[in-house]
Amino acid sequence: MSTMDSTLQALVECVRAAAASANPLRIRGGDTRDFYGEPGSGEPLDTRPLAGIVSYEPSELVVTVRAGTPLSELEALLAAEGQCLAFEPPRFGSGGTVGGMVAAGLSGPSRASVGSVRDHVLGAELLNGKAELLRFGGTVMKNVAGYDVSRVLAGSLGTLGVITEVSLKVLPVPPAEATLRFDCSQADALTLLNAWGGQPLPLNASCWVEDASNPMLYLRLRGAAAAVEAACTHLGGERQQNVAADWDACRDQTLPWFIDTPGTHDLWRVSVPQTAPVLAIDGESPLIEWHGAQRWYRAPSGQGATIRAAAREAGGHATLFRPADASQTDARFDTLSPALARVQRNLMHEFDPHRLFNRGRLGN
Repeated sequence: MSTMDSTLQALVECVRAAAASANPLRIRGGDTRDFYGEPGSGEPLDTRPLAGIVSYEPSELVVTVRAGTPLSELEALLAAEGQCLAFEPPRFGSGGTVGGMVAAGLSGPSRASVGSVRDHVLGAELLNGKAELLRFGGTVMKNVAGYDVSRVLAGSLGTLGVITEVSLKVLPVPPAEATLRFDCSQADALTLLNAWGGQPLPLNASCWVEDASNPMLYLRLRGAAAAVEAACTHLGGERQQNVAADWDACRDQTLPWFIDTPGTHDLWRVSVPQTAPVLAIDGESPLIEWHGAQRWYRAPSGQGATIRAAAREAGGHATLFRPADASQTDARFDTLSPALARVQRNLMHEFDPHRLFNRGRLGN
């Protein structure tokens, strides 16, 4: 038996023992996303020893990797071949793993244009609550039939089982890129983004933010060189130089806007239709991404009901993404509809009947 097989077998035995003793487990990788979701409980189950690239076919635009593999290692491998994870997974620090990336289901600035983590998961191997290894999906986009369990794992926060291996669609790095800046109000920015969304433009990412009381919209274009240059001419704005680090900071939430120096404000993530108008939420101006669909708000504790009401009125929902006080009792996630709640309960019962994994992380 190889070392890698021995590592996997050790995980299987750990889950089998936990099931026999009814002791819950807390799946952990690099702990870079541990703040996200409800506080979990259980004995730590470390996935980091289960690391390594299983296969990589640059010409096929697919990579299969074990869950404990550092995300930085995977990104370096792809970059050497001129490829990338197009959805730009946020890092939130060093040491994050590929399994944690999928389990959290979070995407970066380009999500509105290229899709989410879920859209790039082709297949996965899962260790369920019965200590069984299950494999779903495949390594090609056409290998999708029936209920696509591998994509359900994205955003499950480890409540369905231990992701042991995942196959991901990768894409070539776009040949050209440009960032334009427009000085405009939040309402004008949303109007512009909605108008541009209906045009054949190589839109990739956007960020509206007030910087030193100056409201600005940043628009990133990516694609063929001719298309990017034509769009720059058509859209106008002020072309920015050397902004790759700024987009990375937006992706990883290290921009000054995200830094709450006093540590007294909750960070709320509001998901609404791109066409939603300015939301009636008092306080600081938000930071807006995804062409209007993702809006971040910093607010003092106790504002959850107001923020969630505004999100629902706009046809969306709100998540308490990063609370100022980790011990506060406000629910992290919005209440699911009865139909979705039933589907979630059924999935969790099917894959983890003893509720071994990350108990309570999704608030149920």
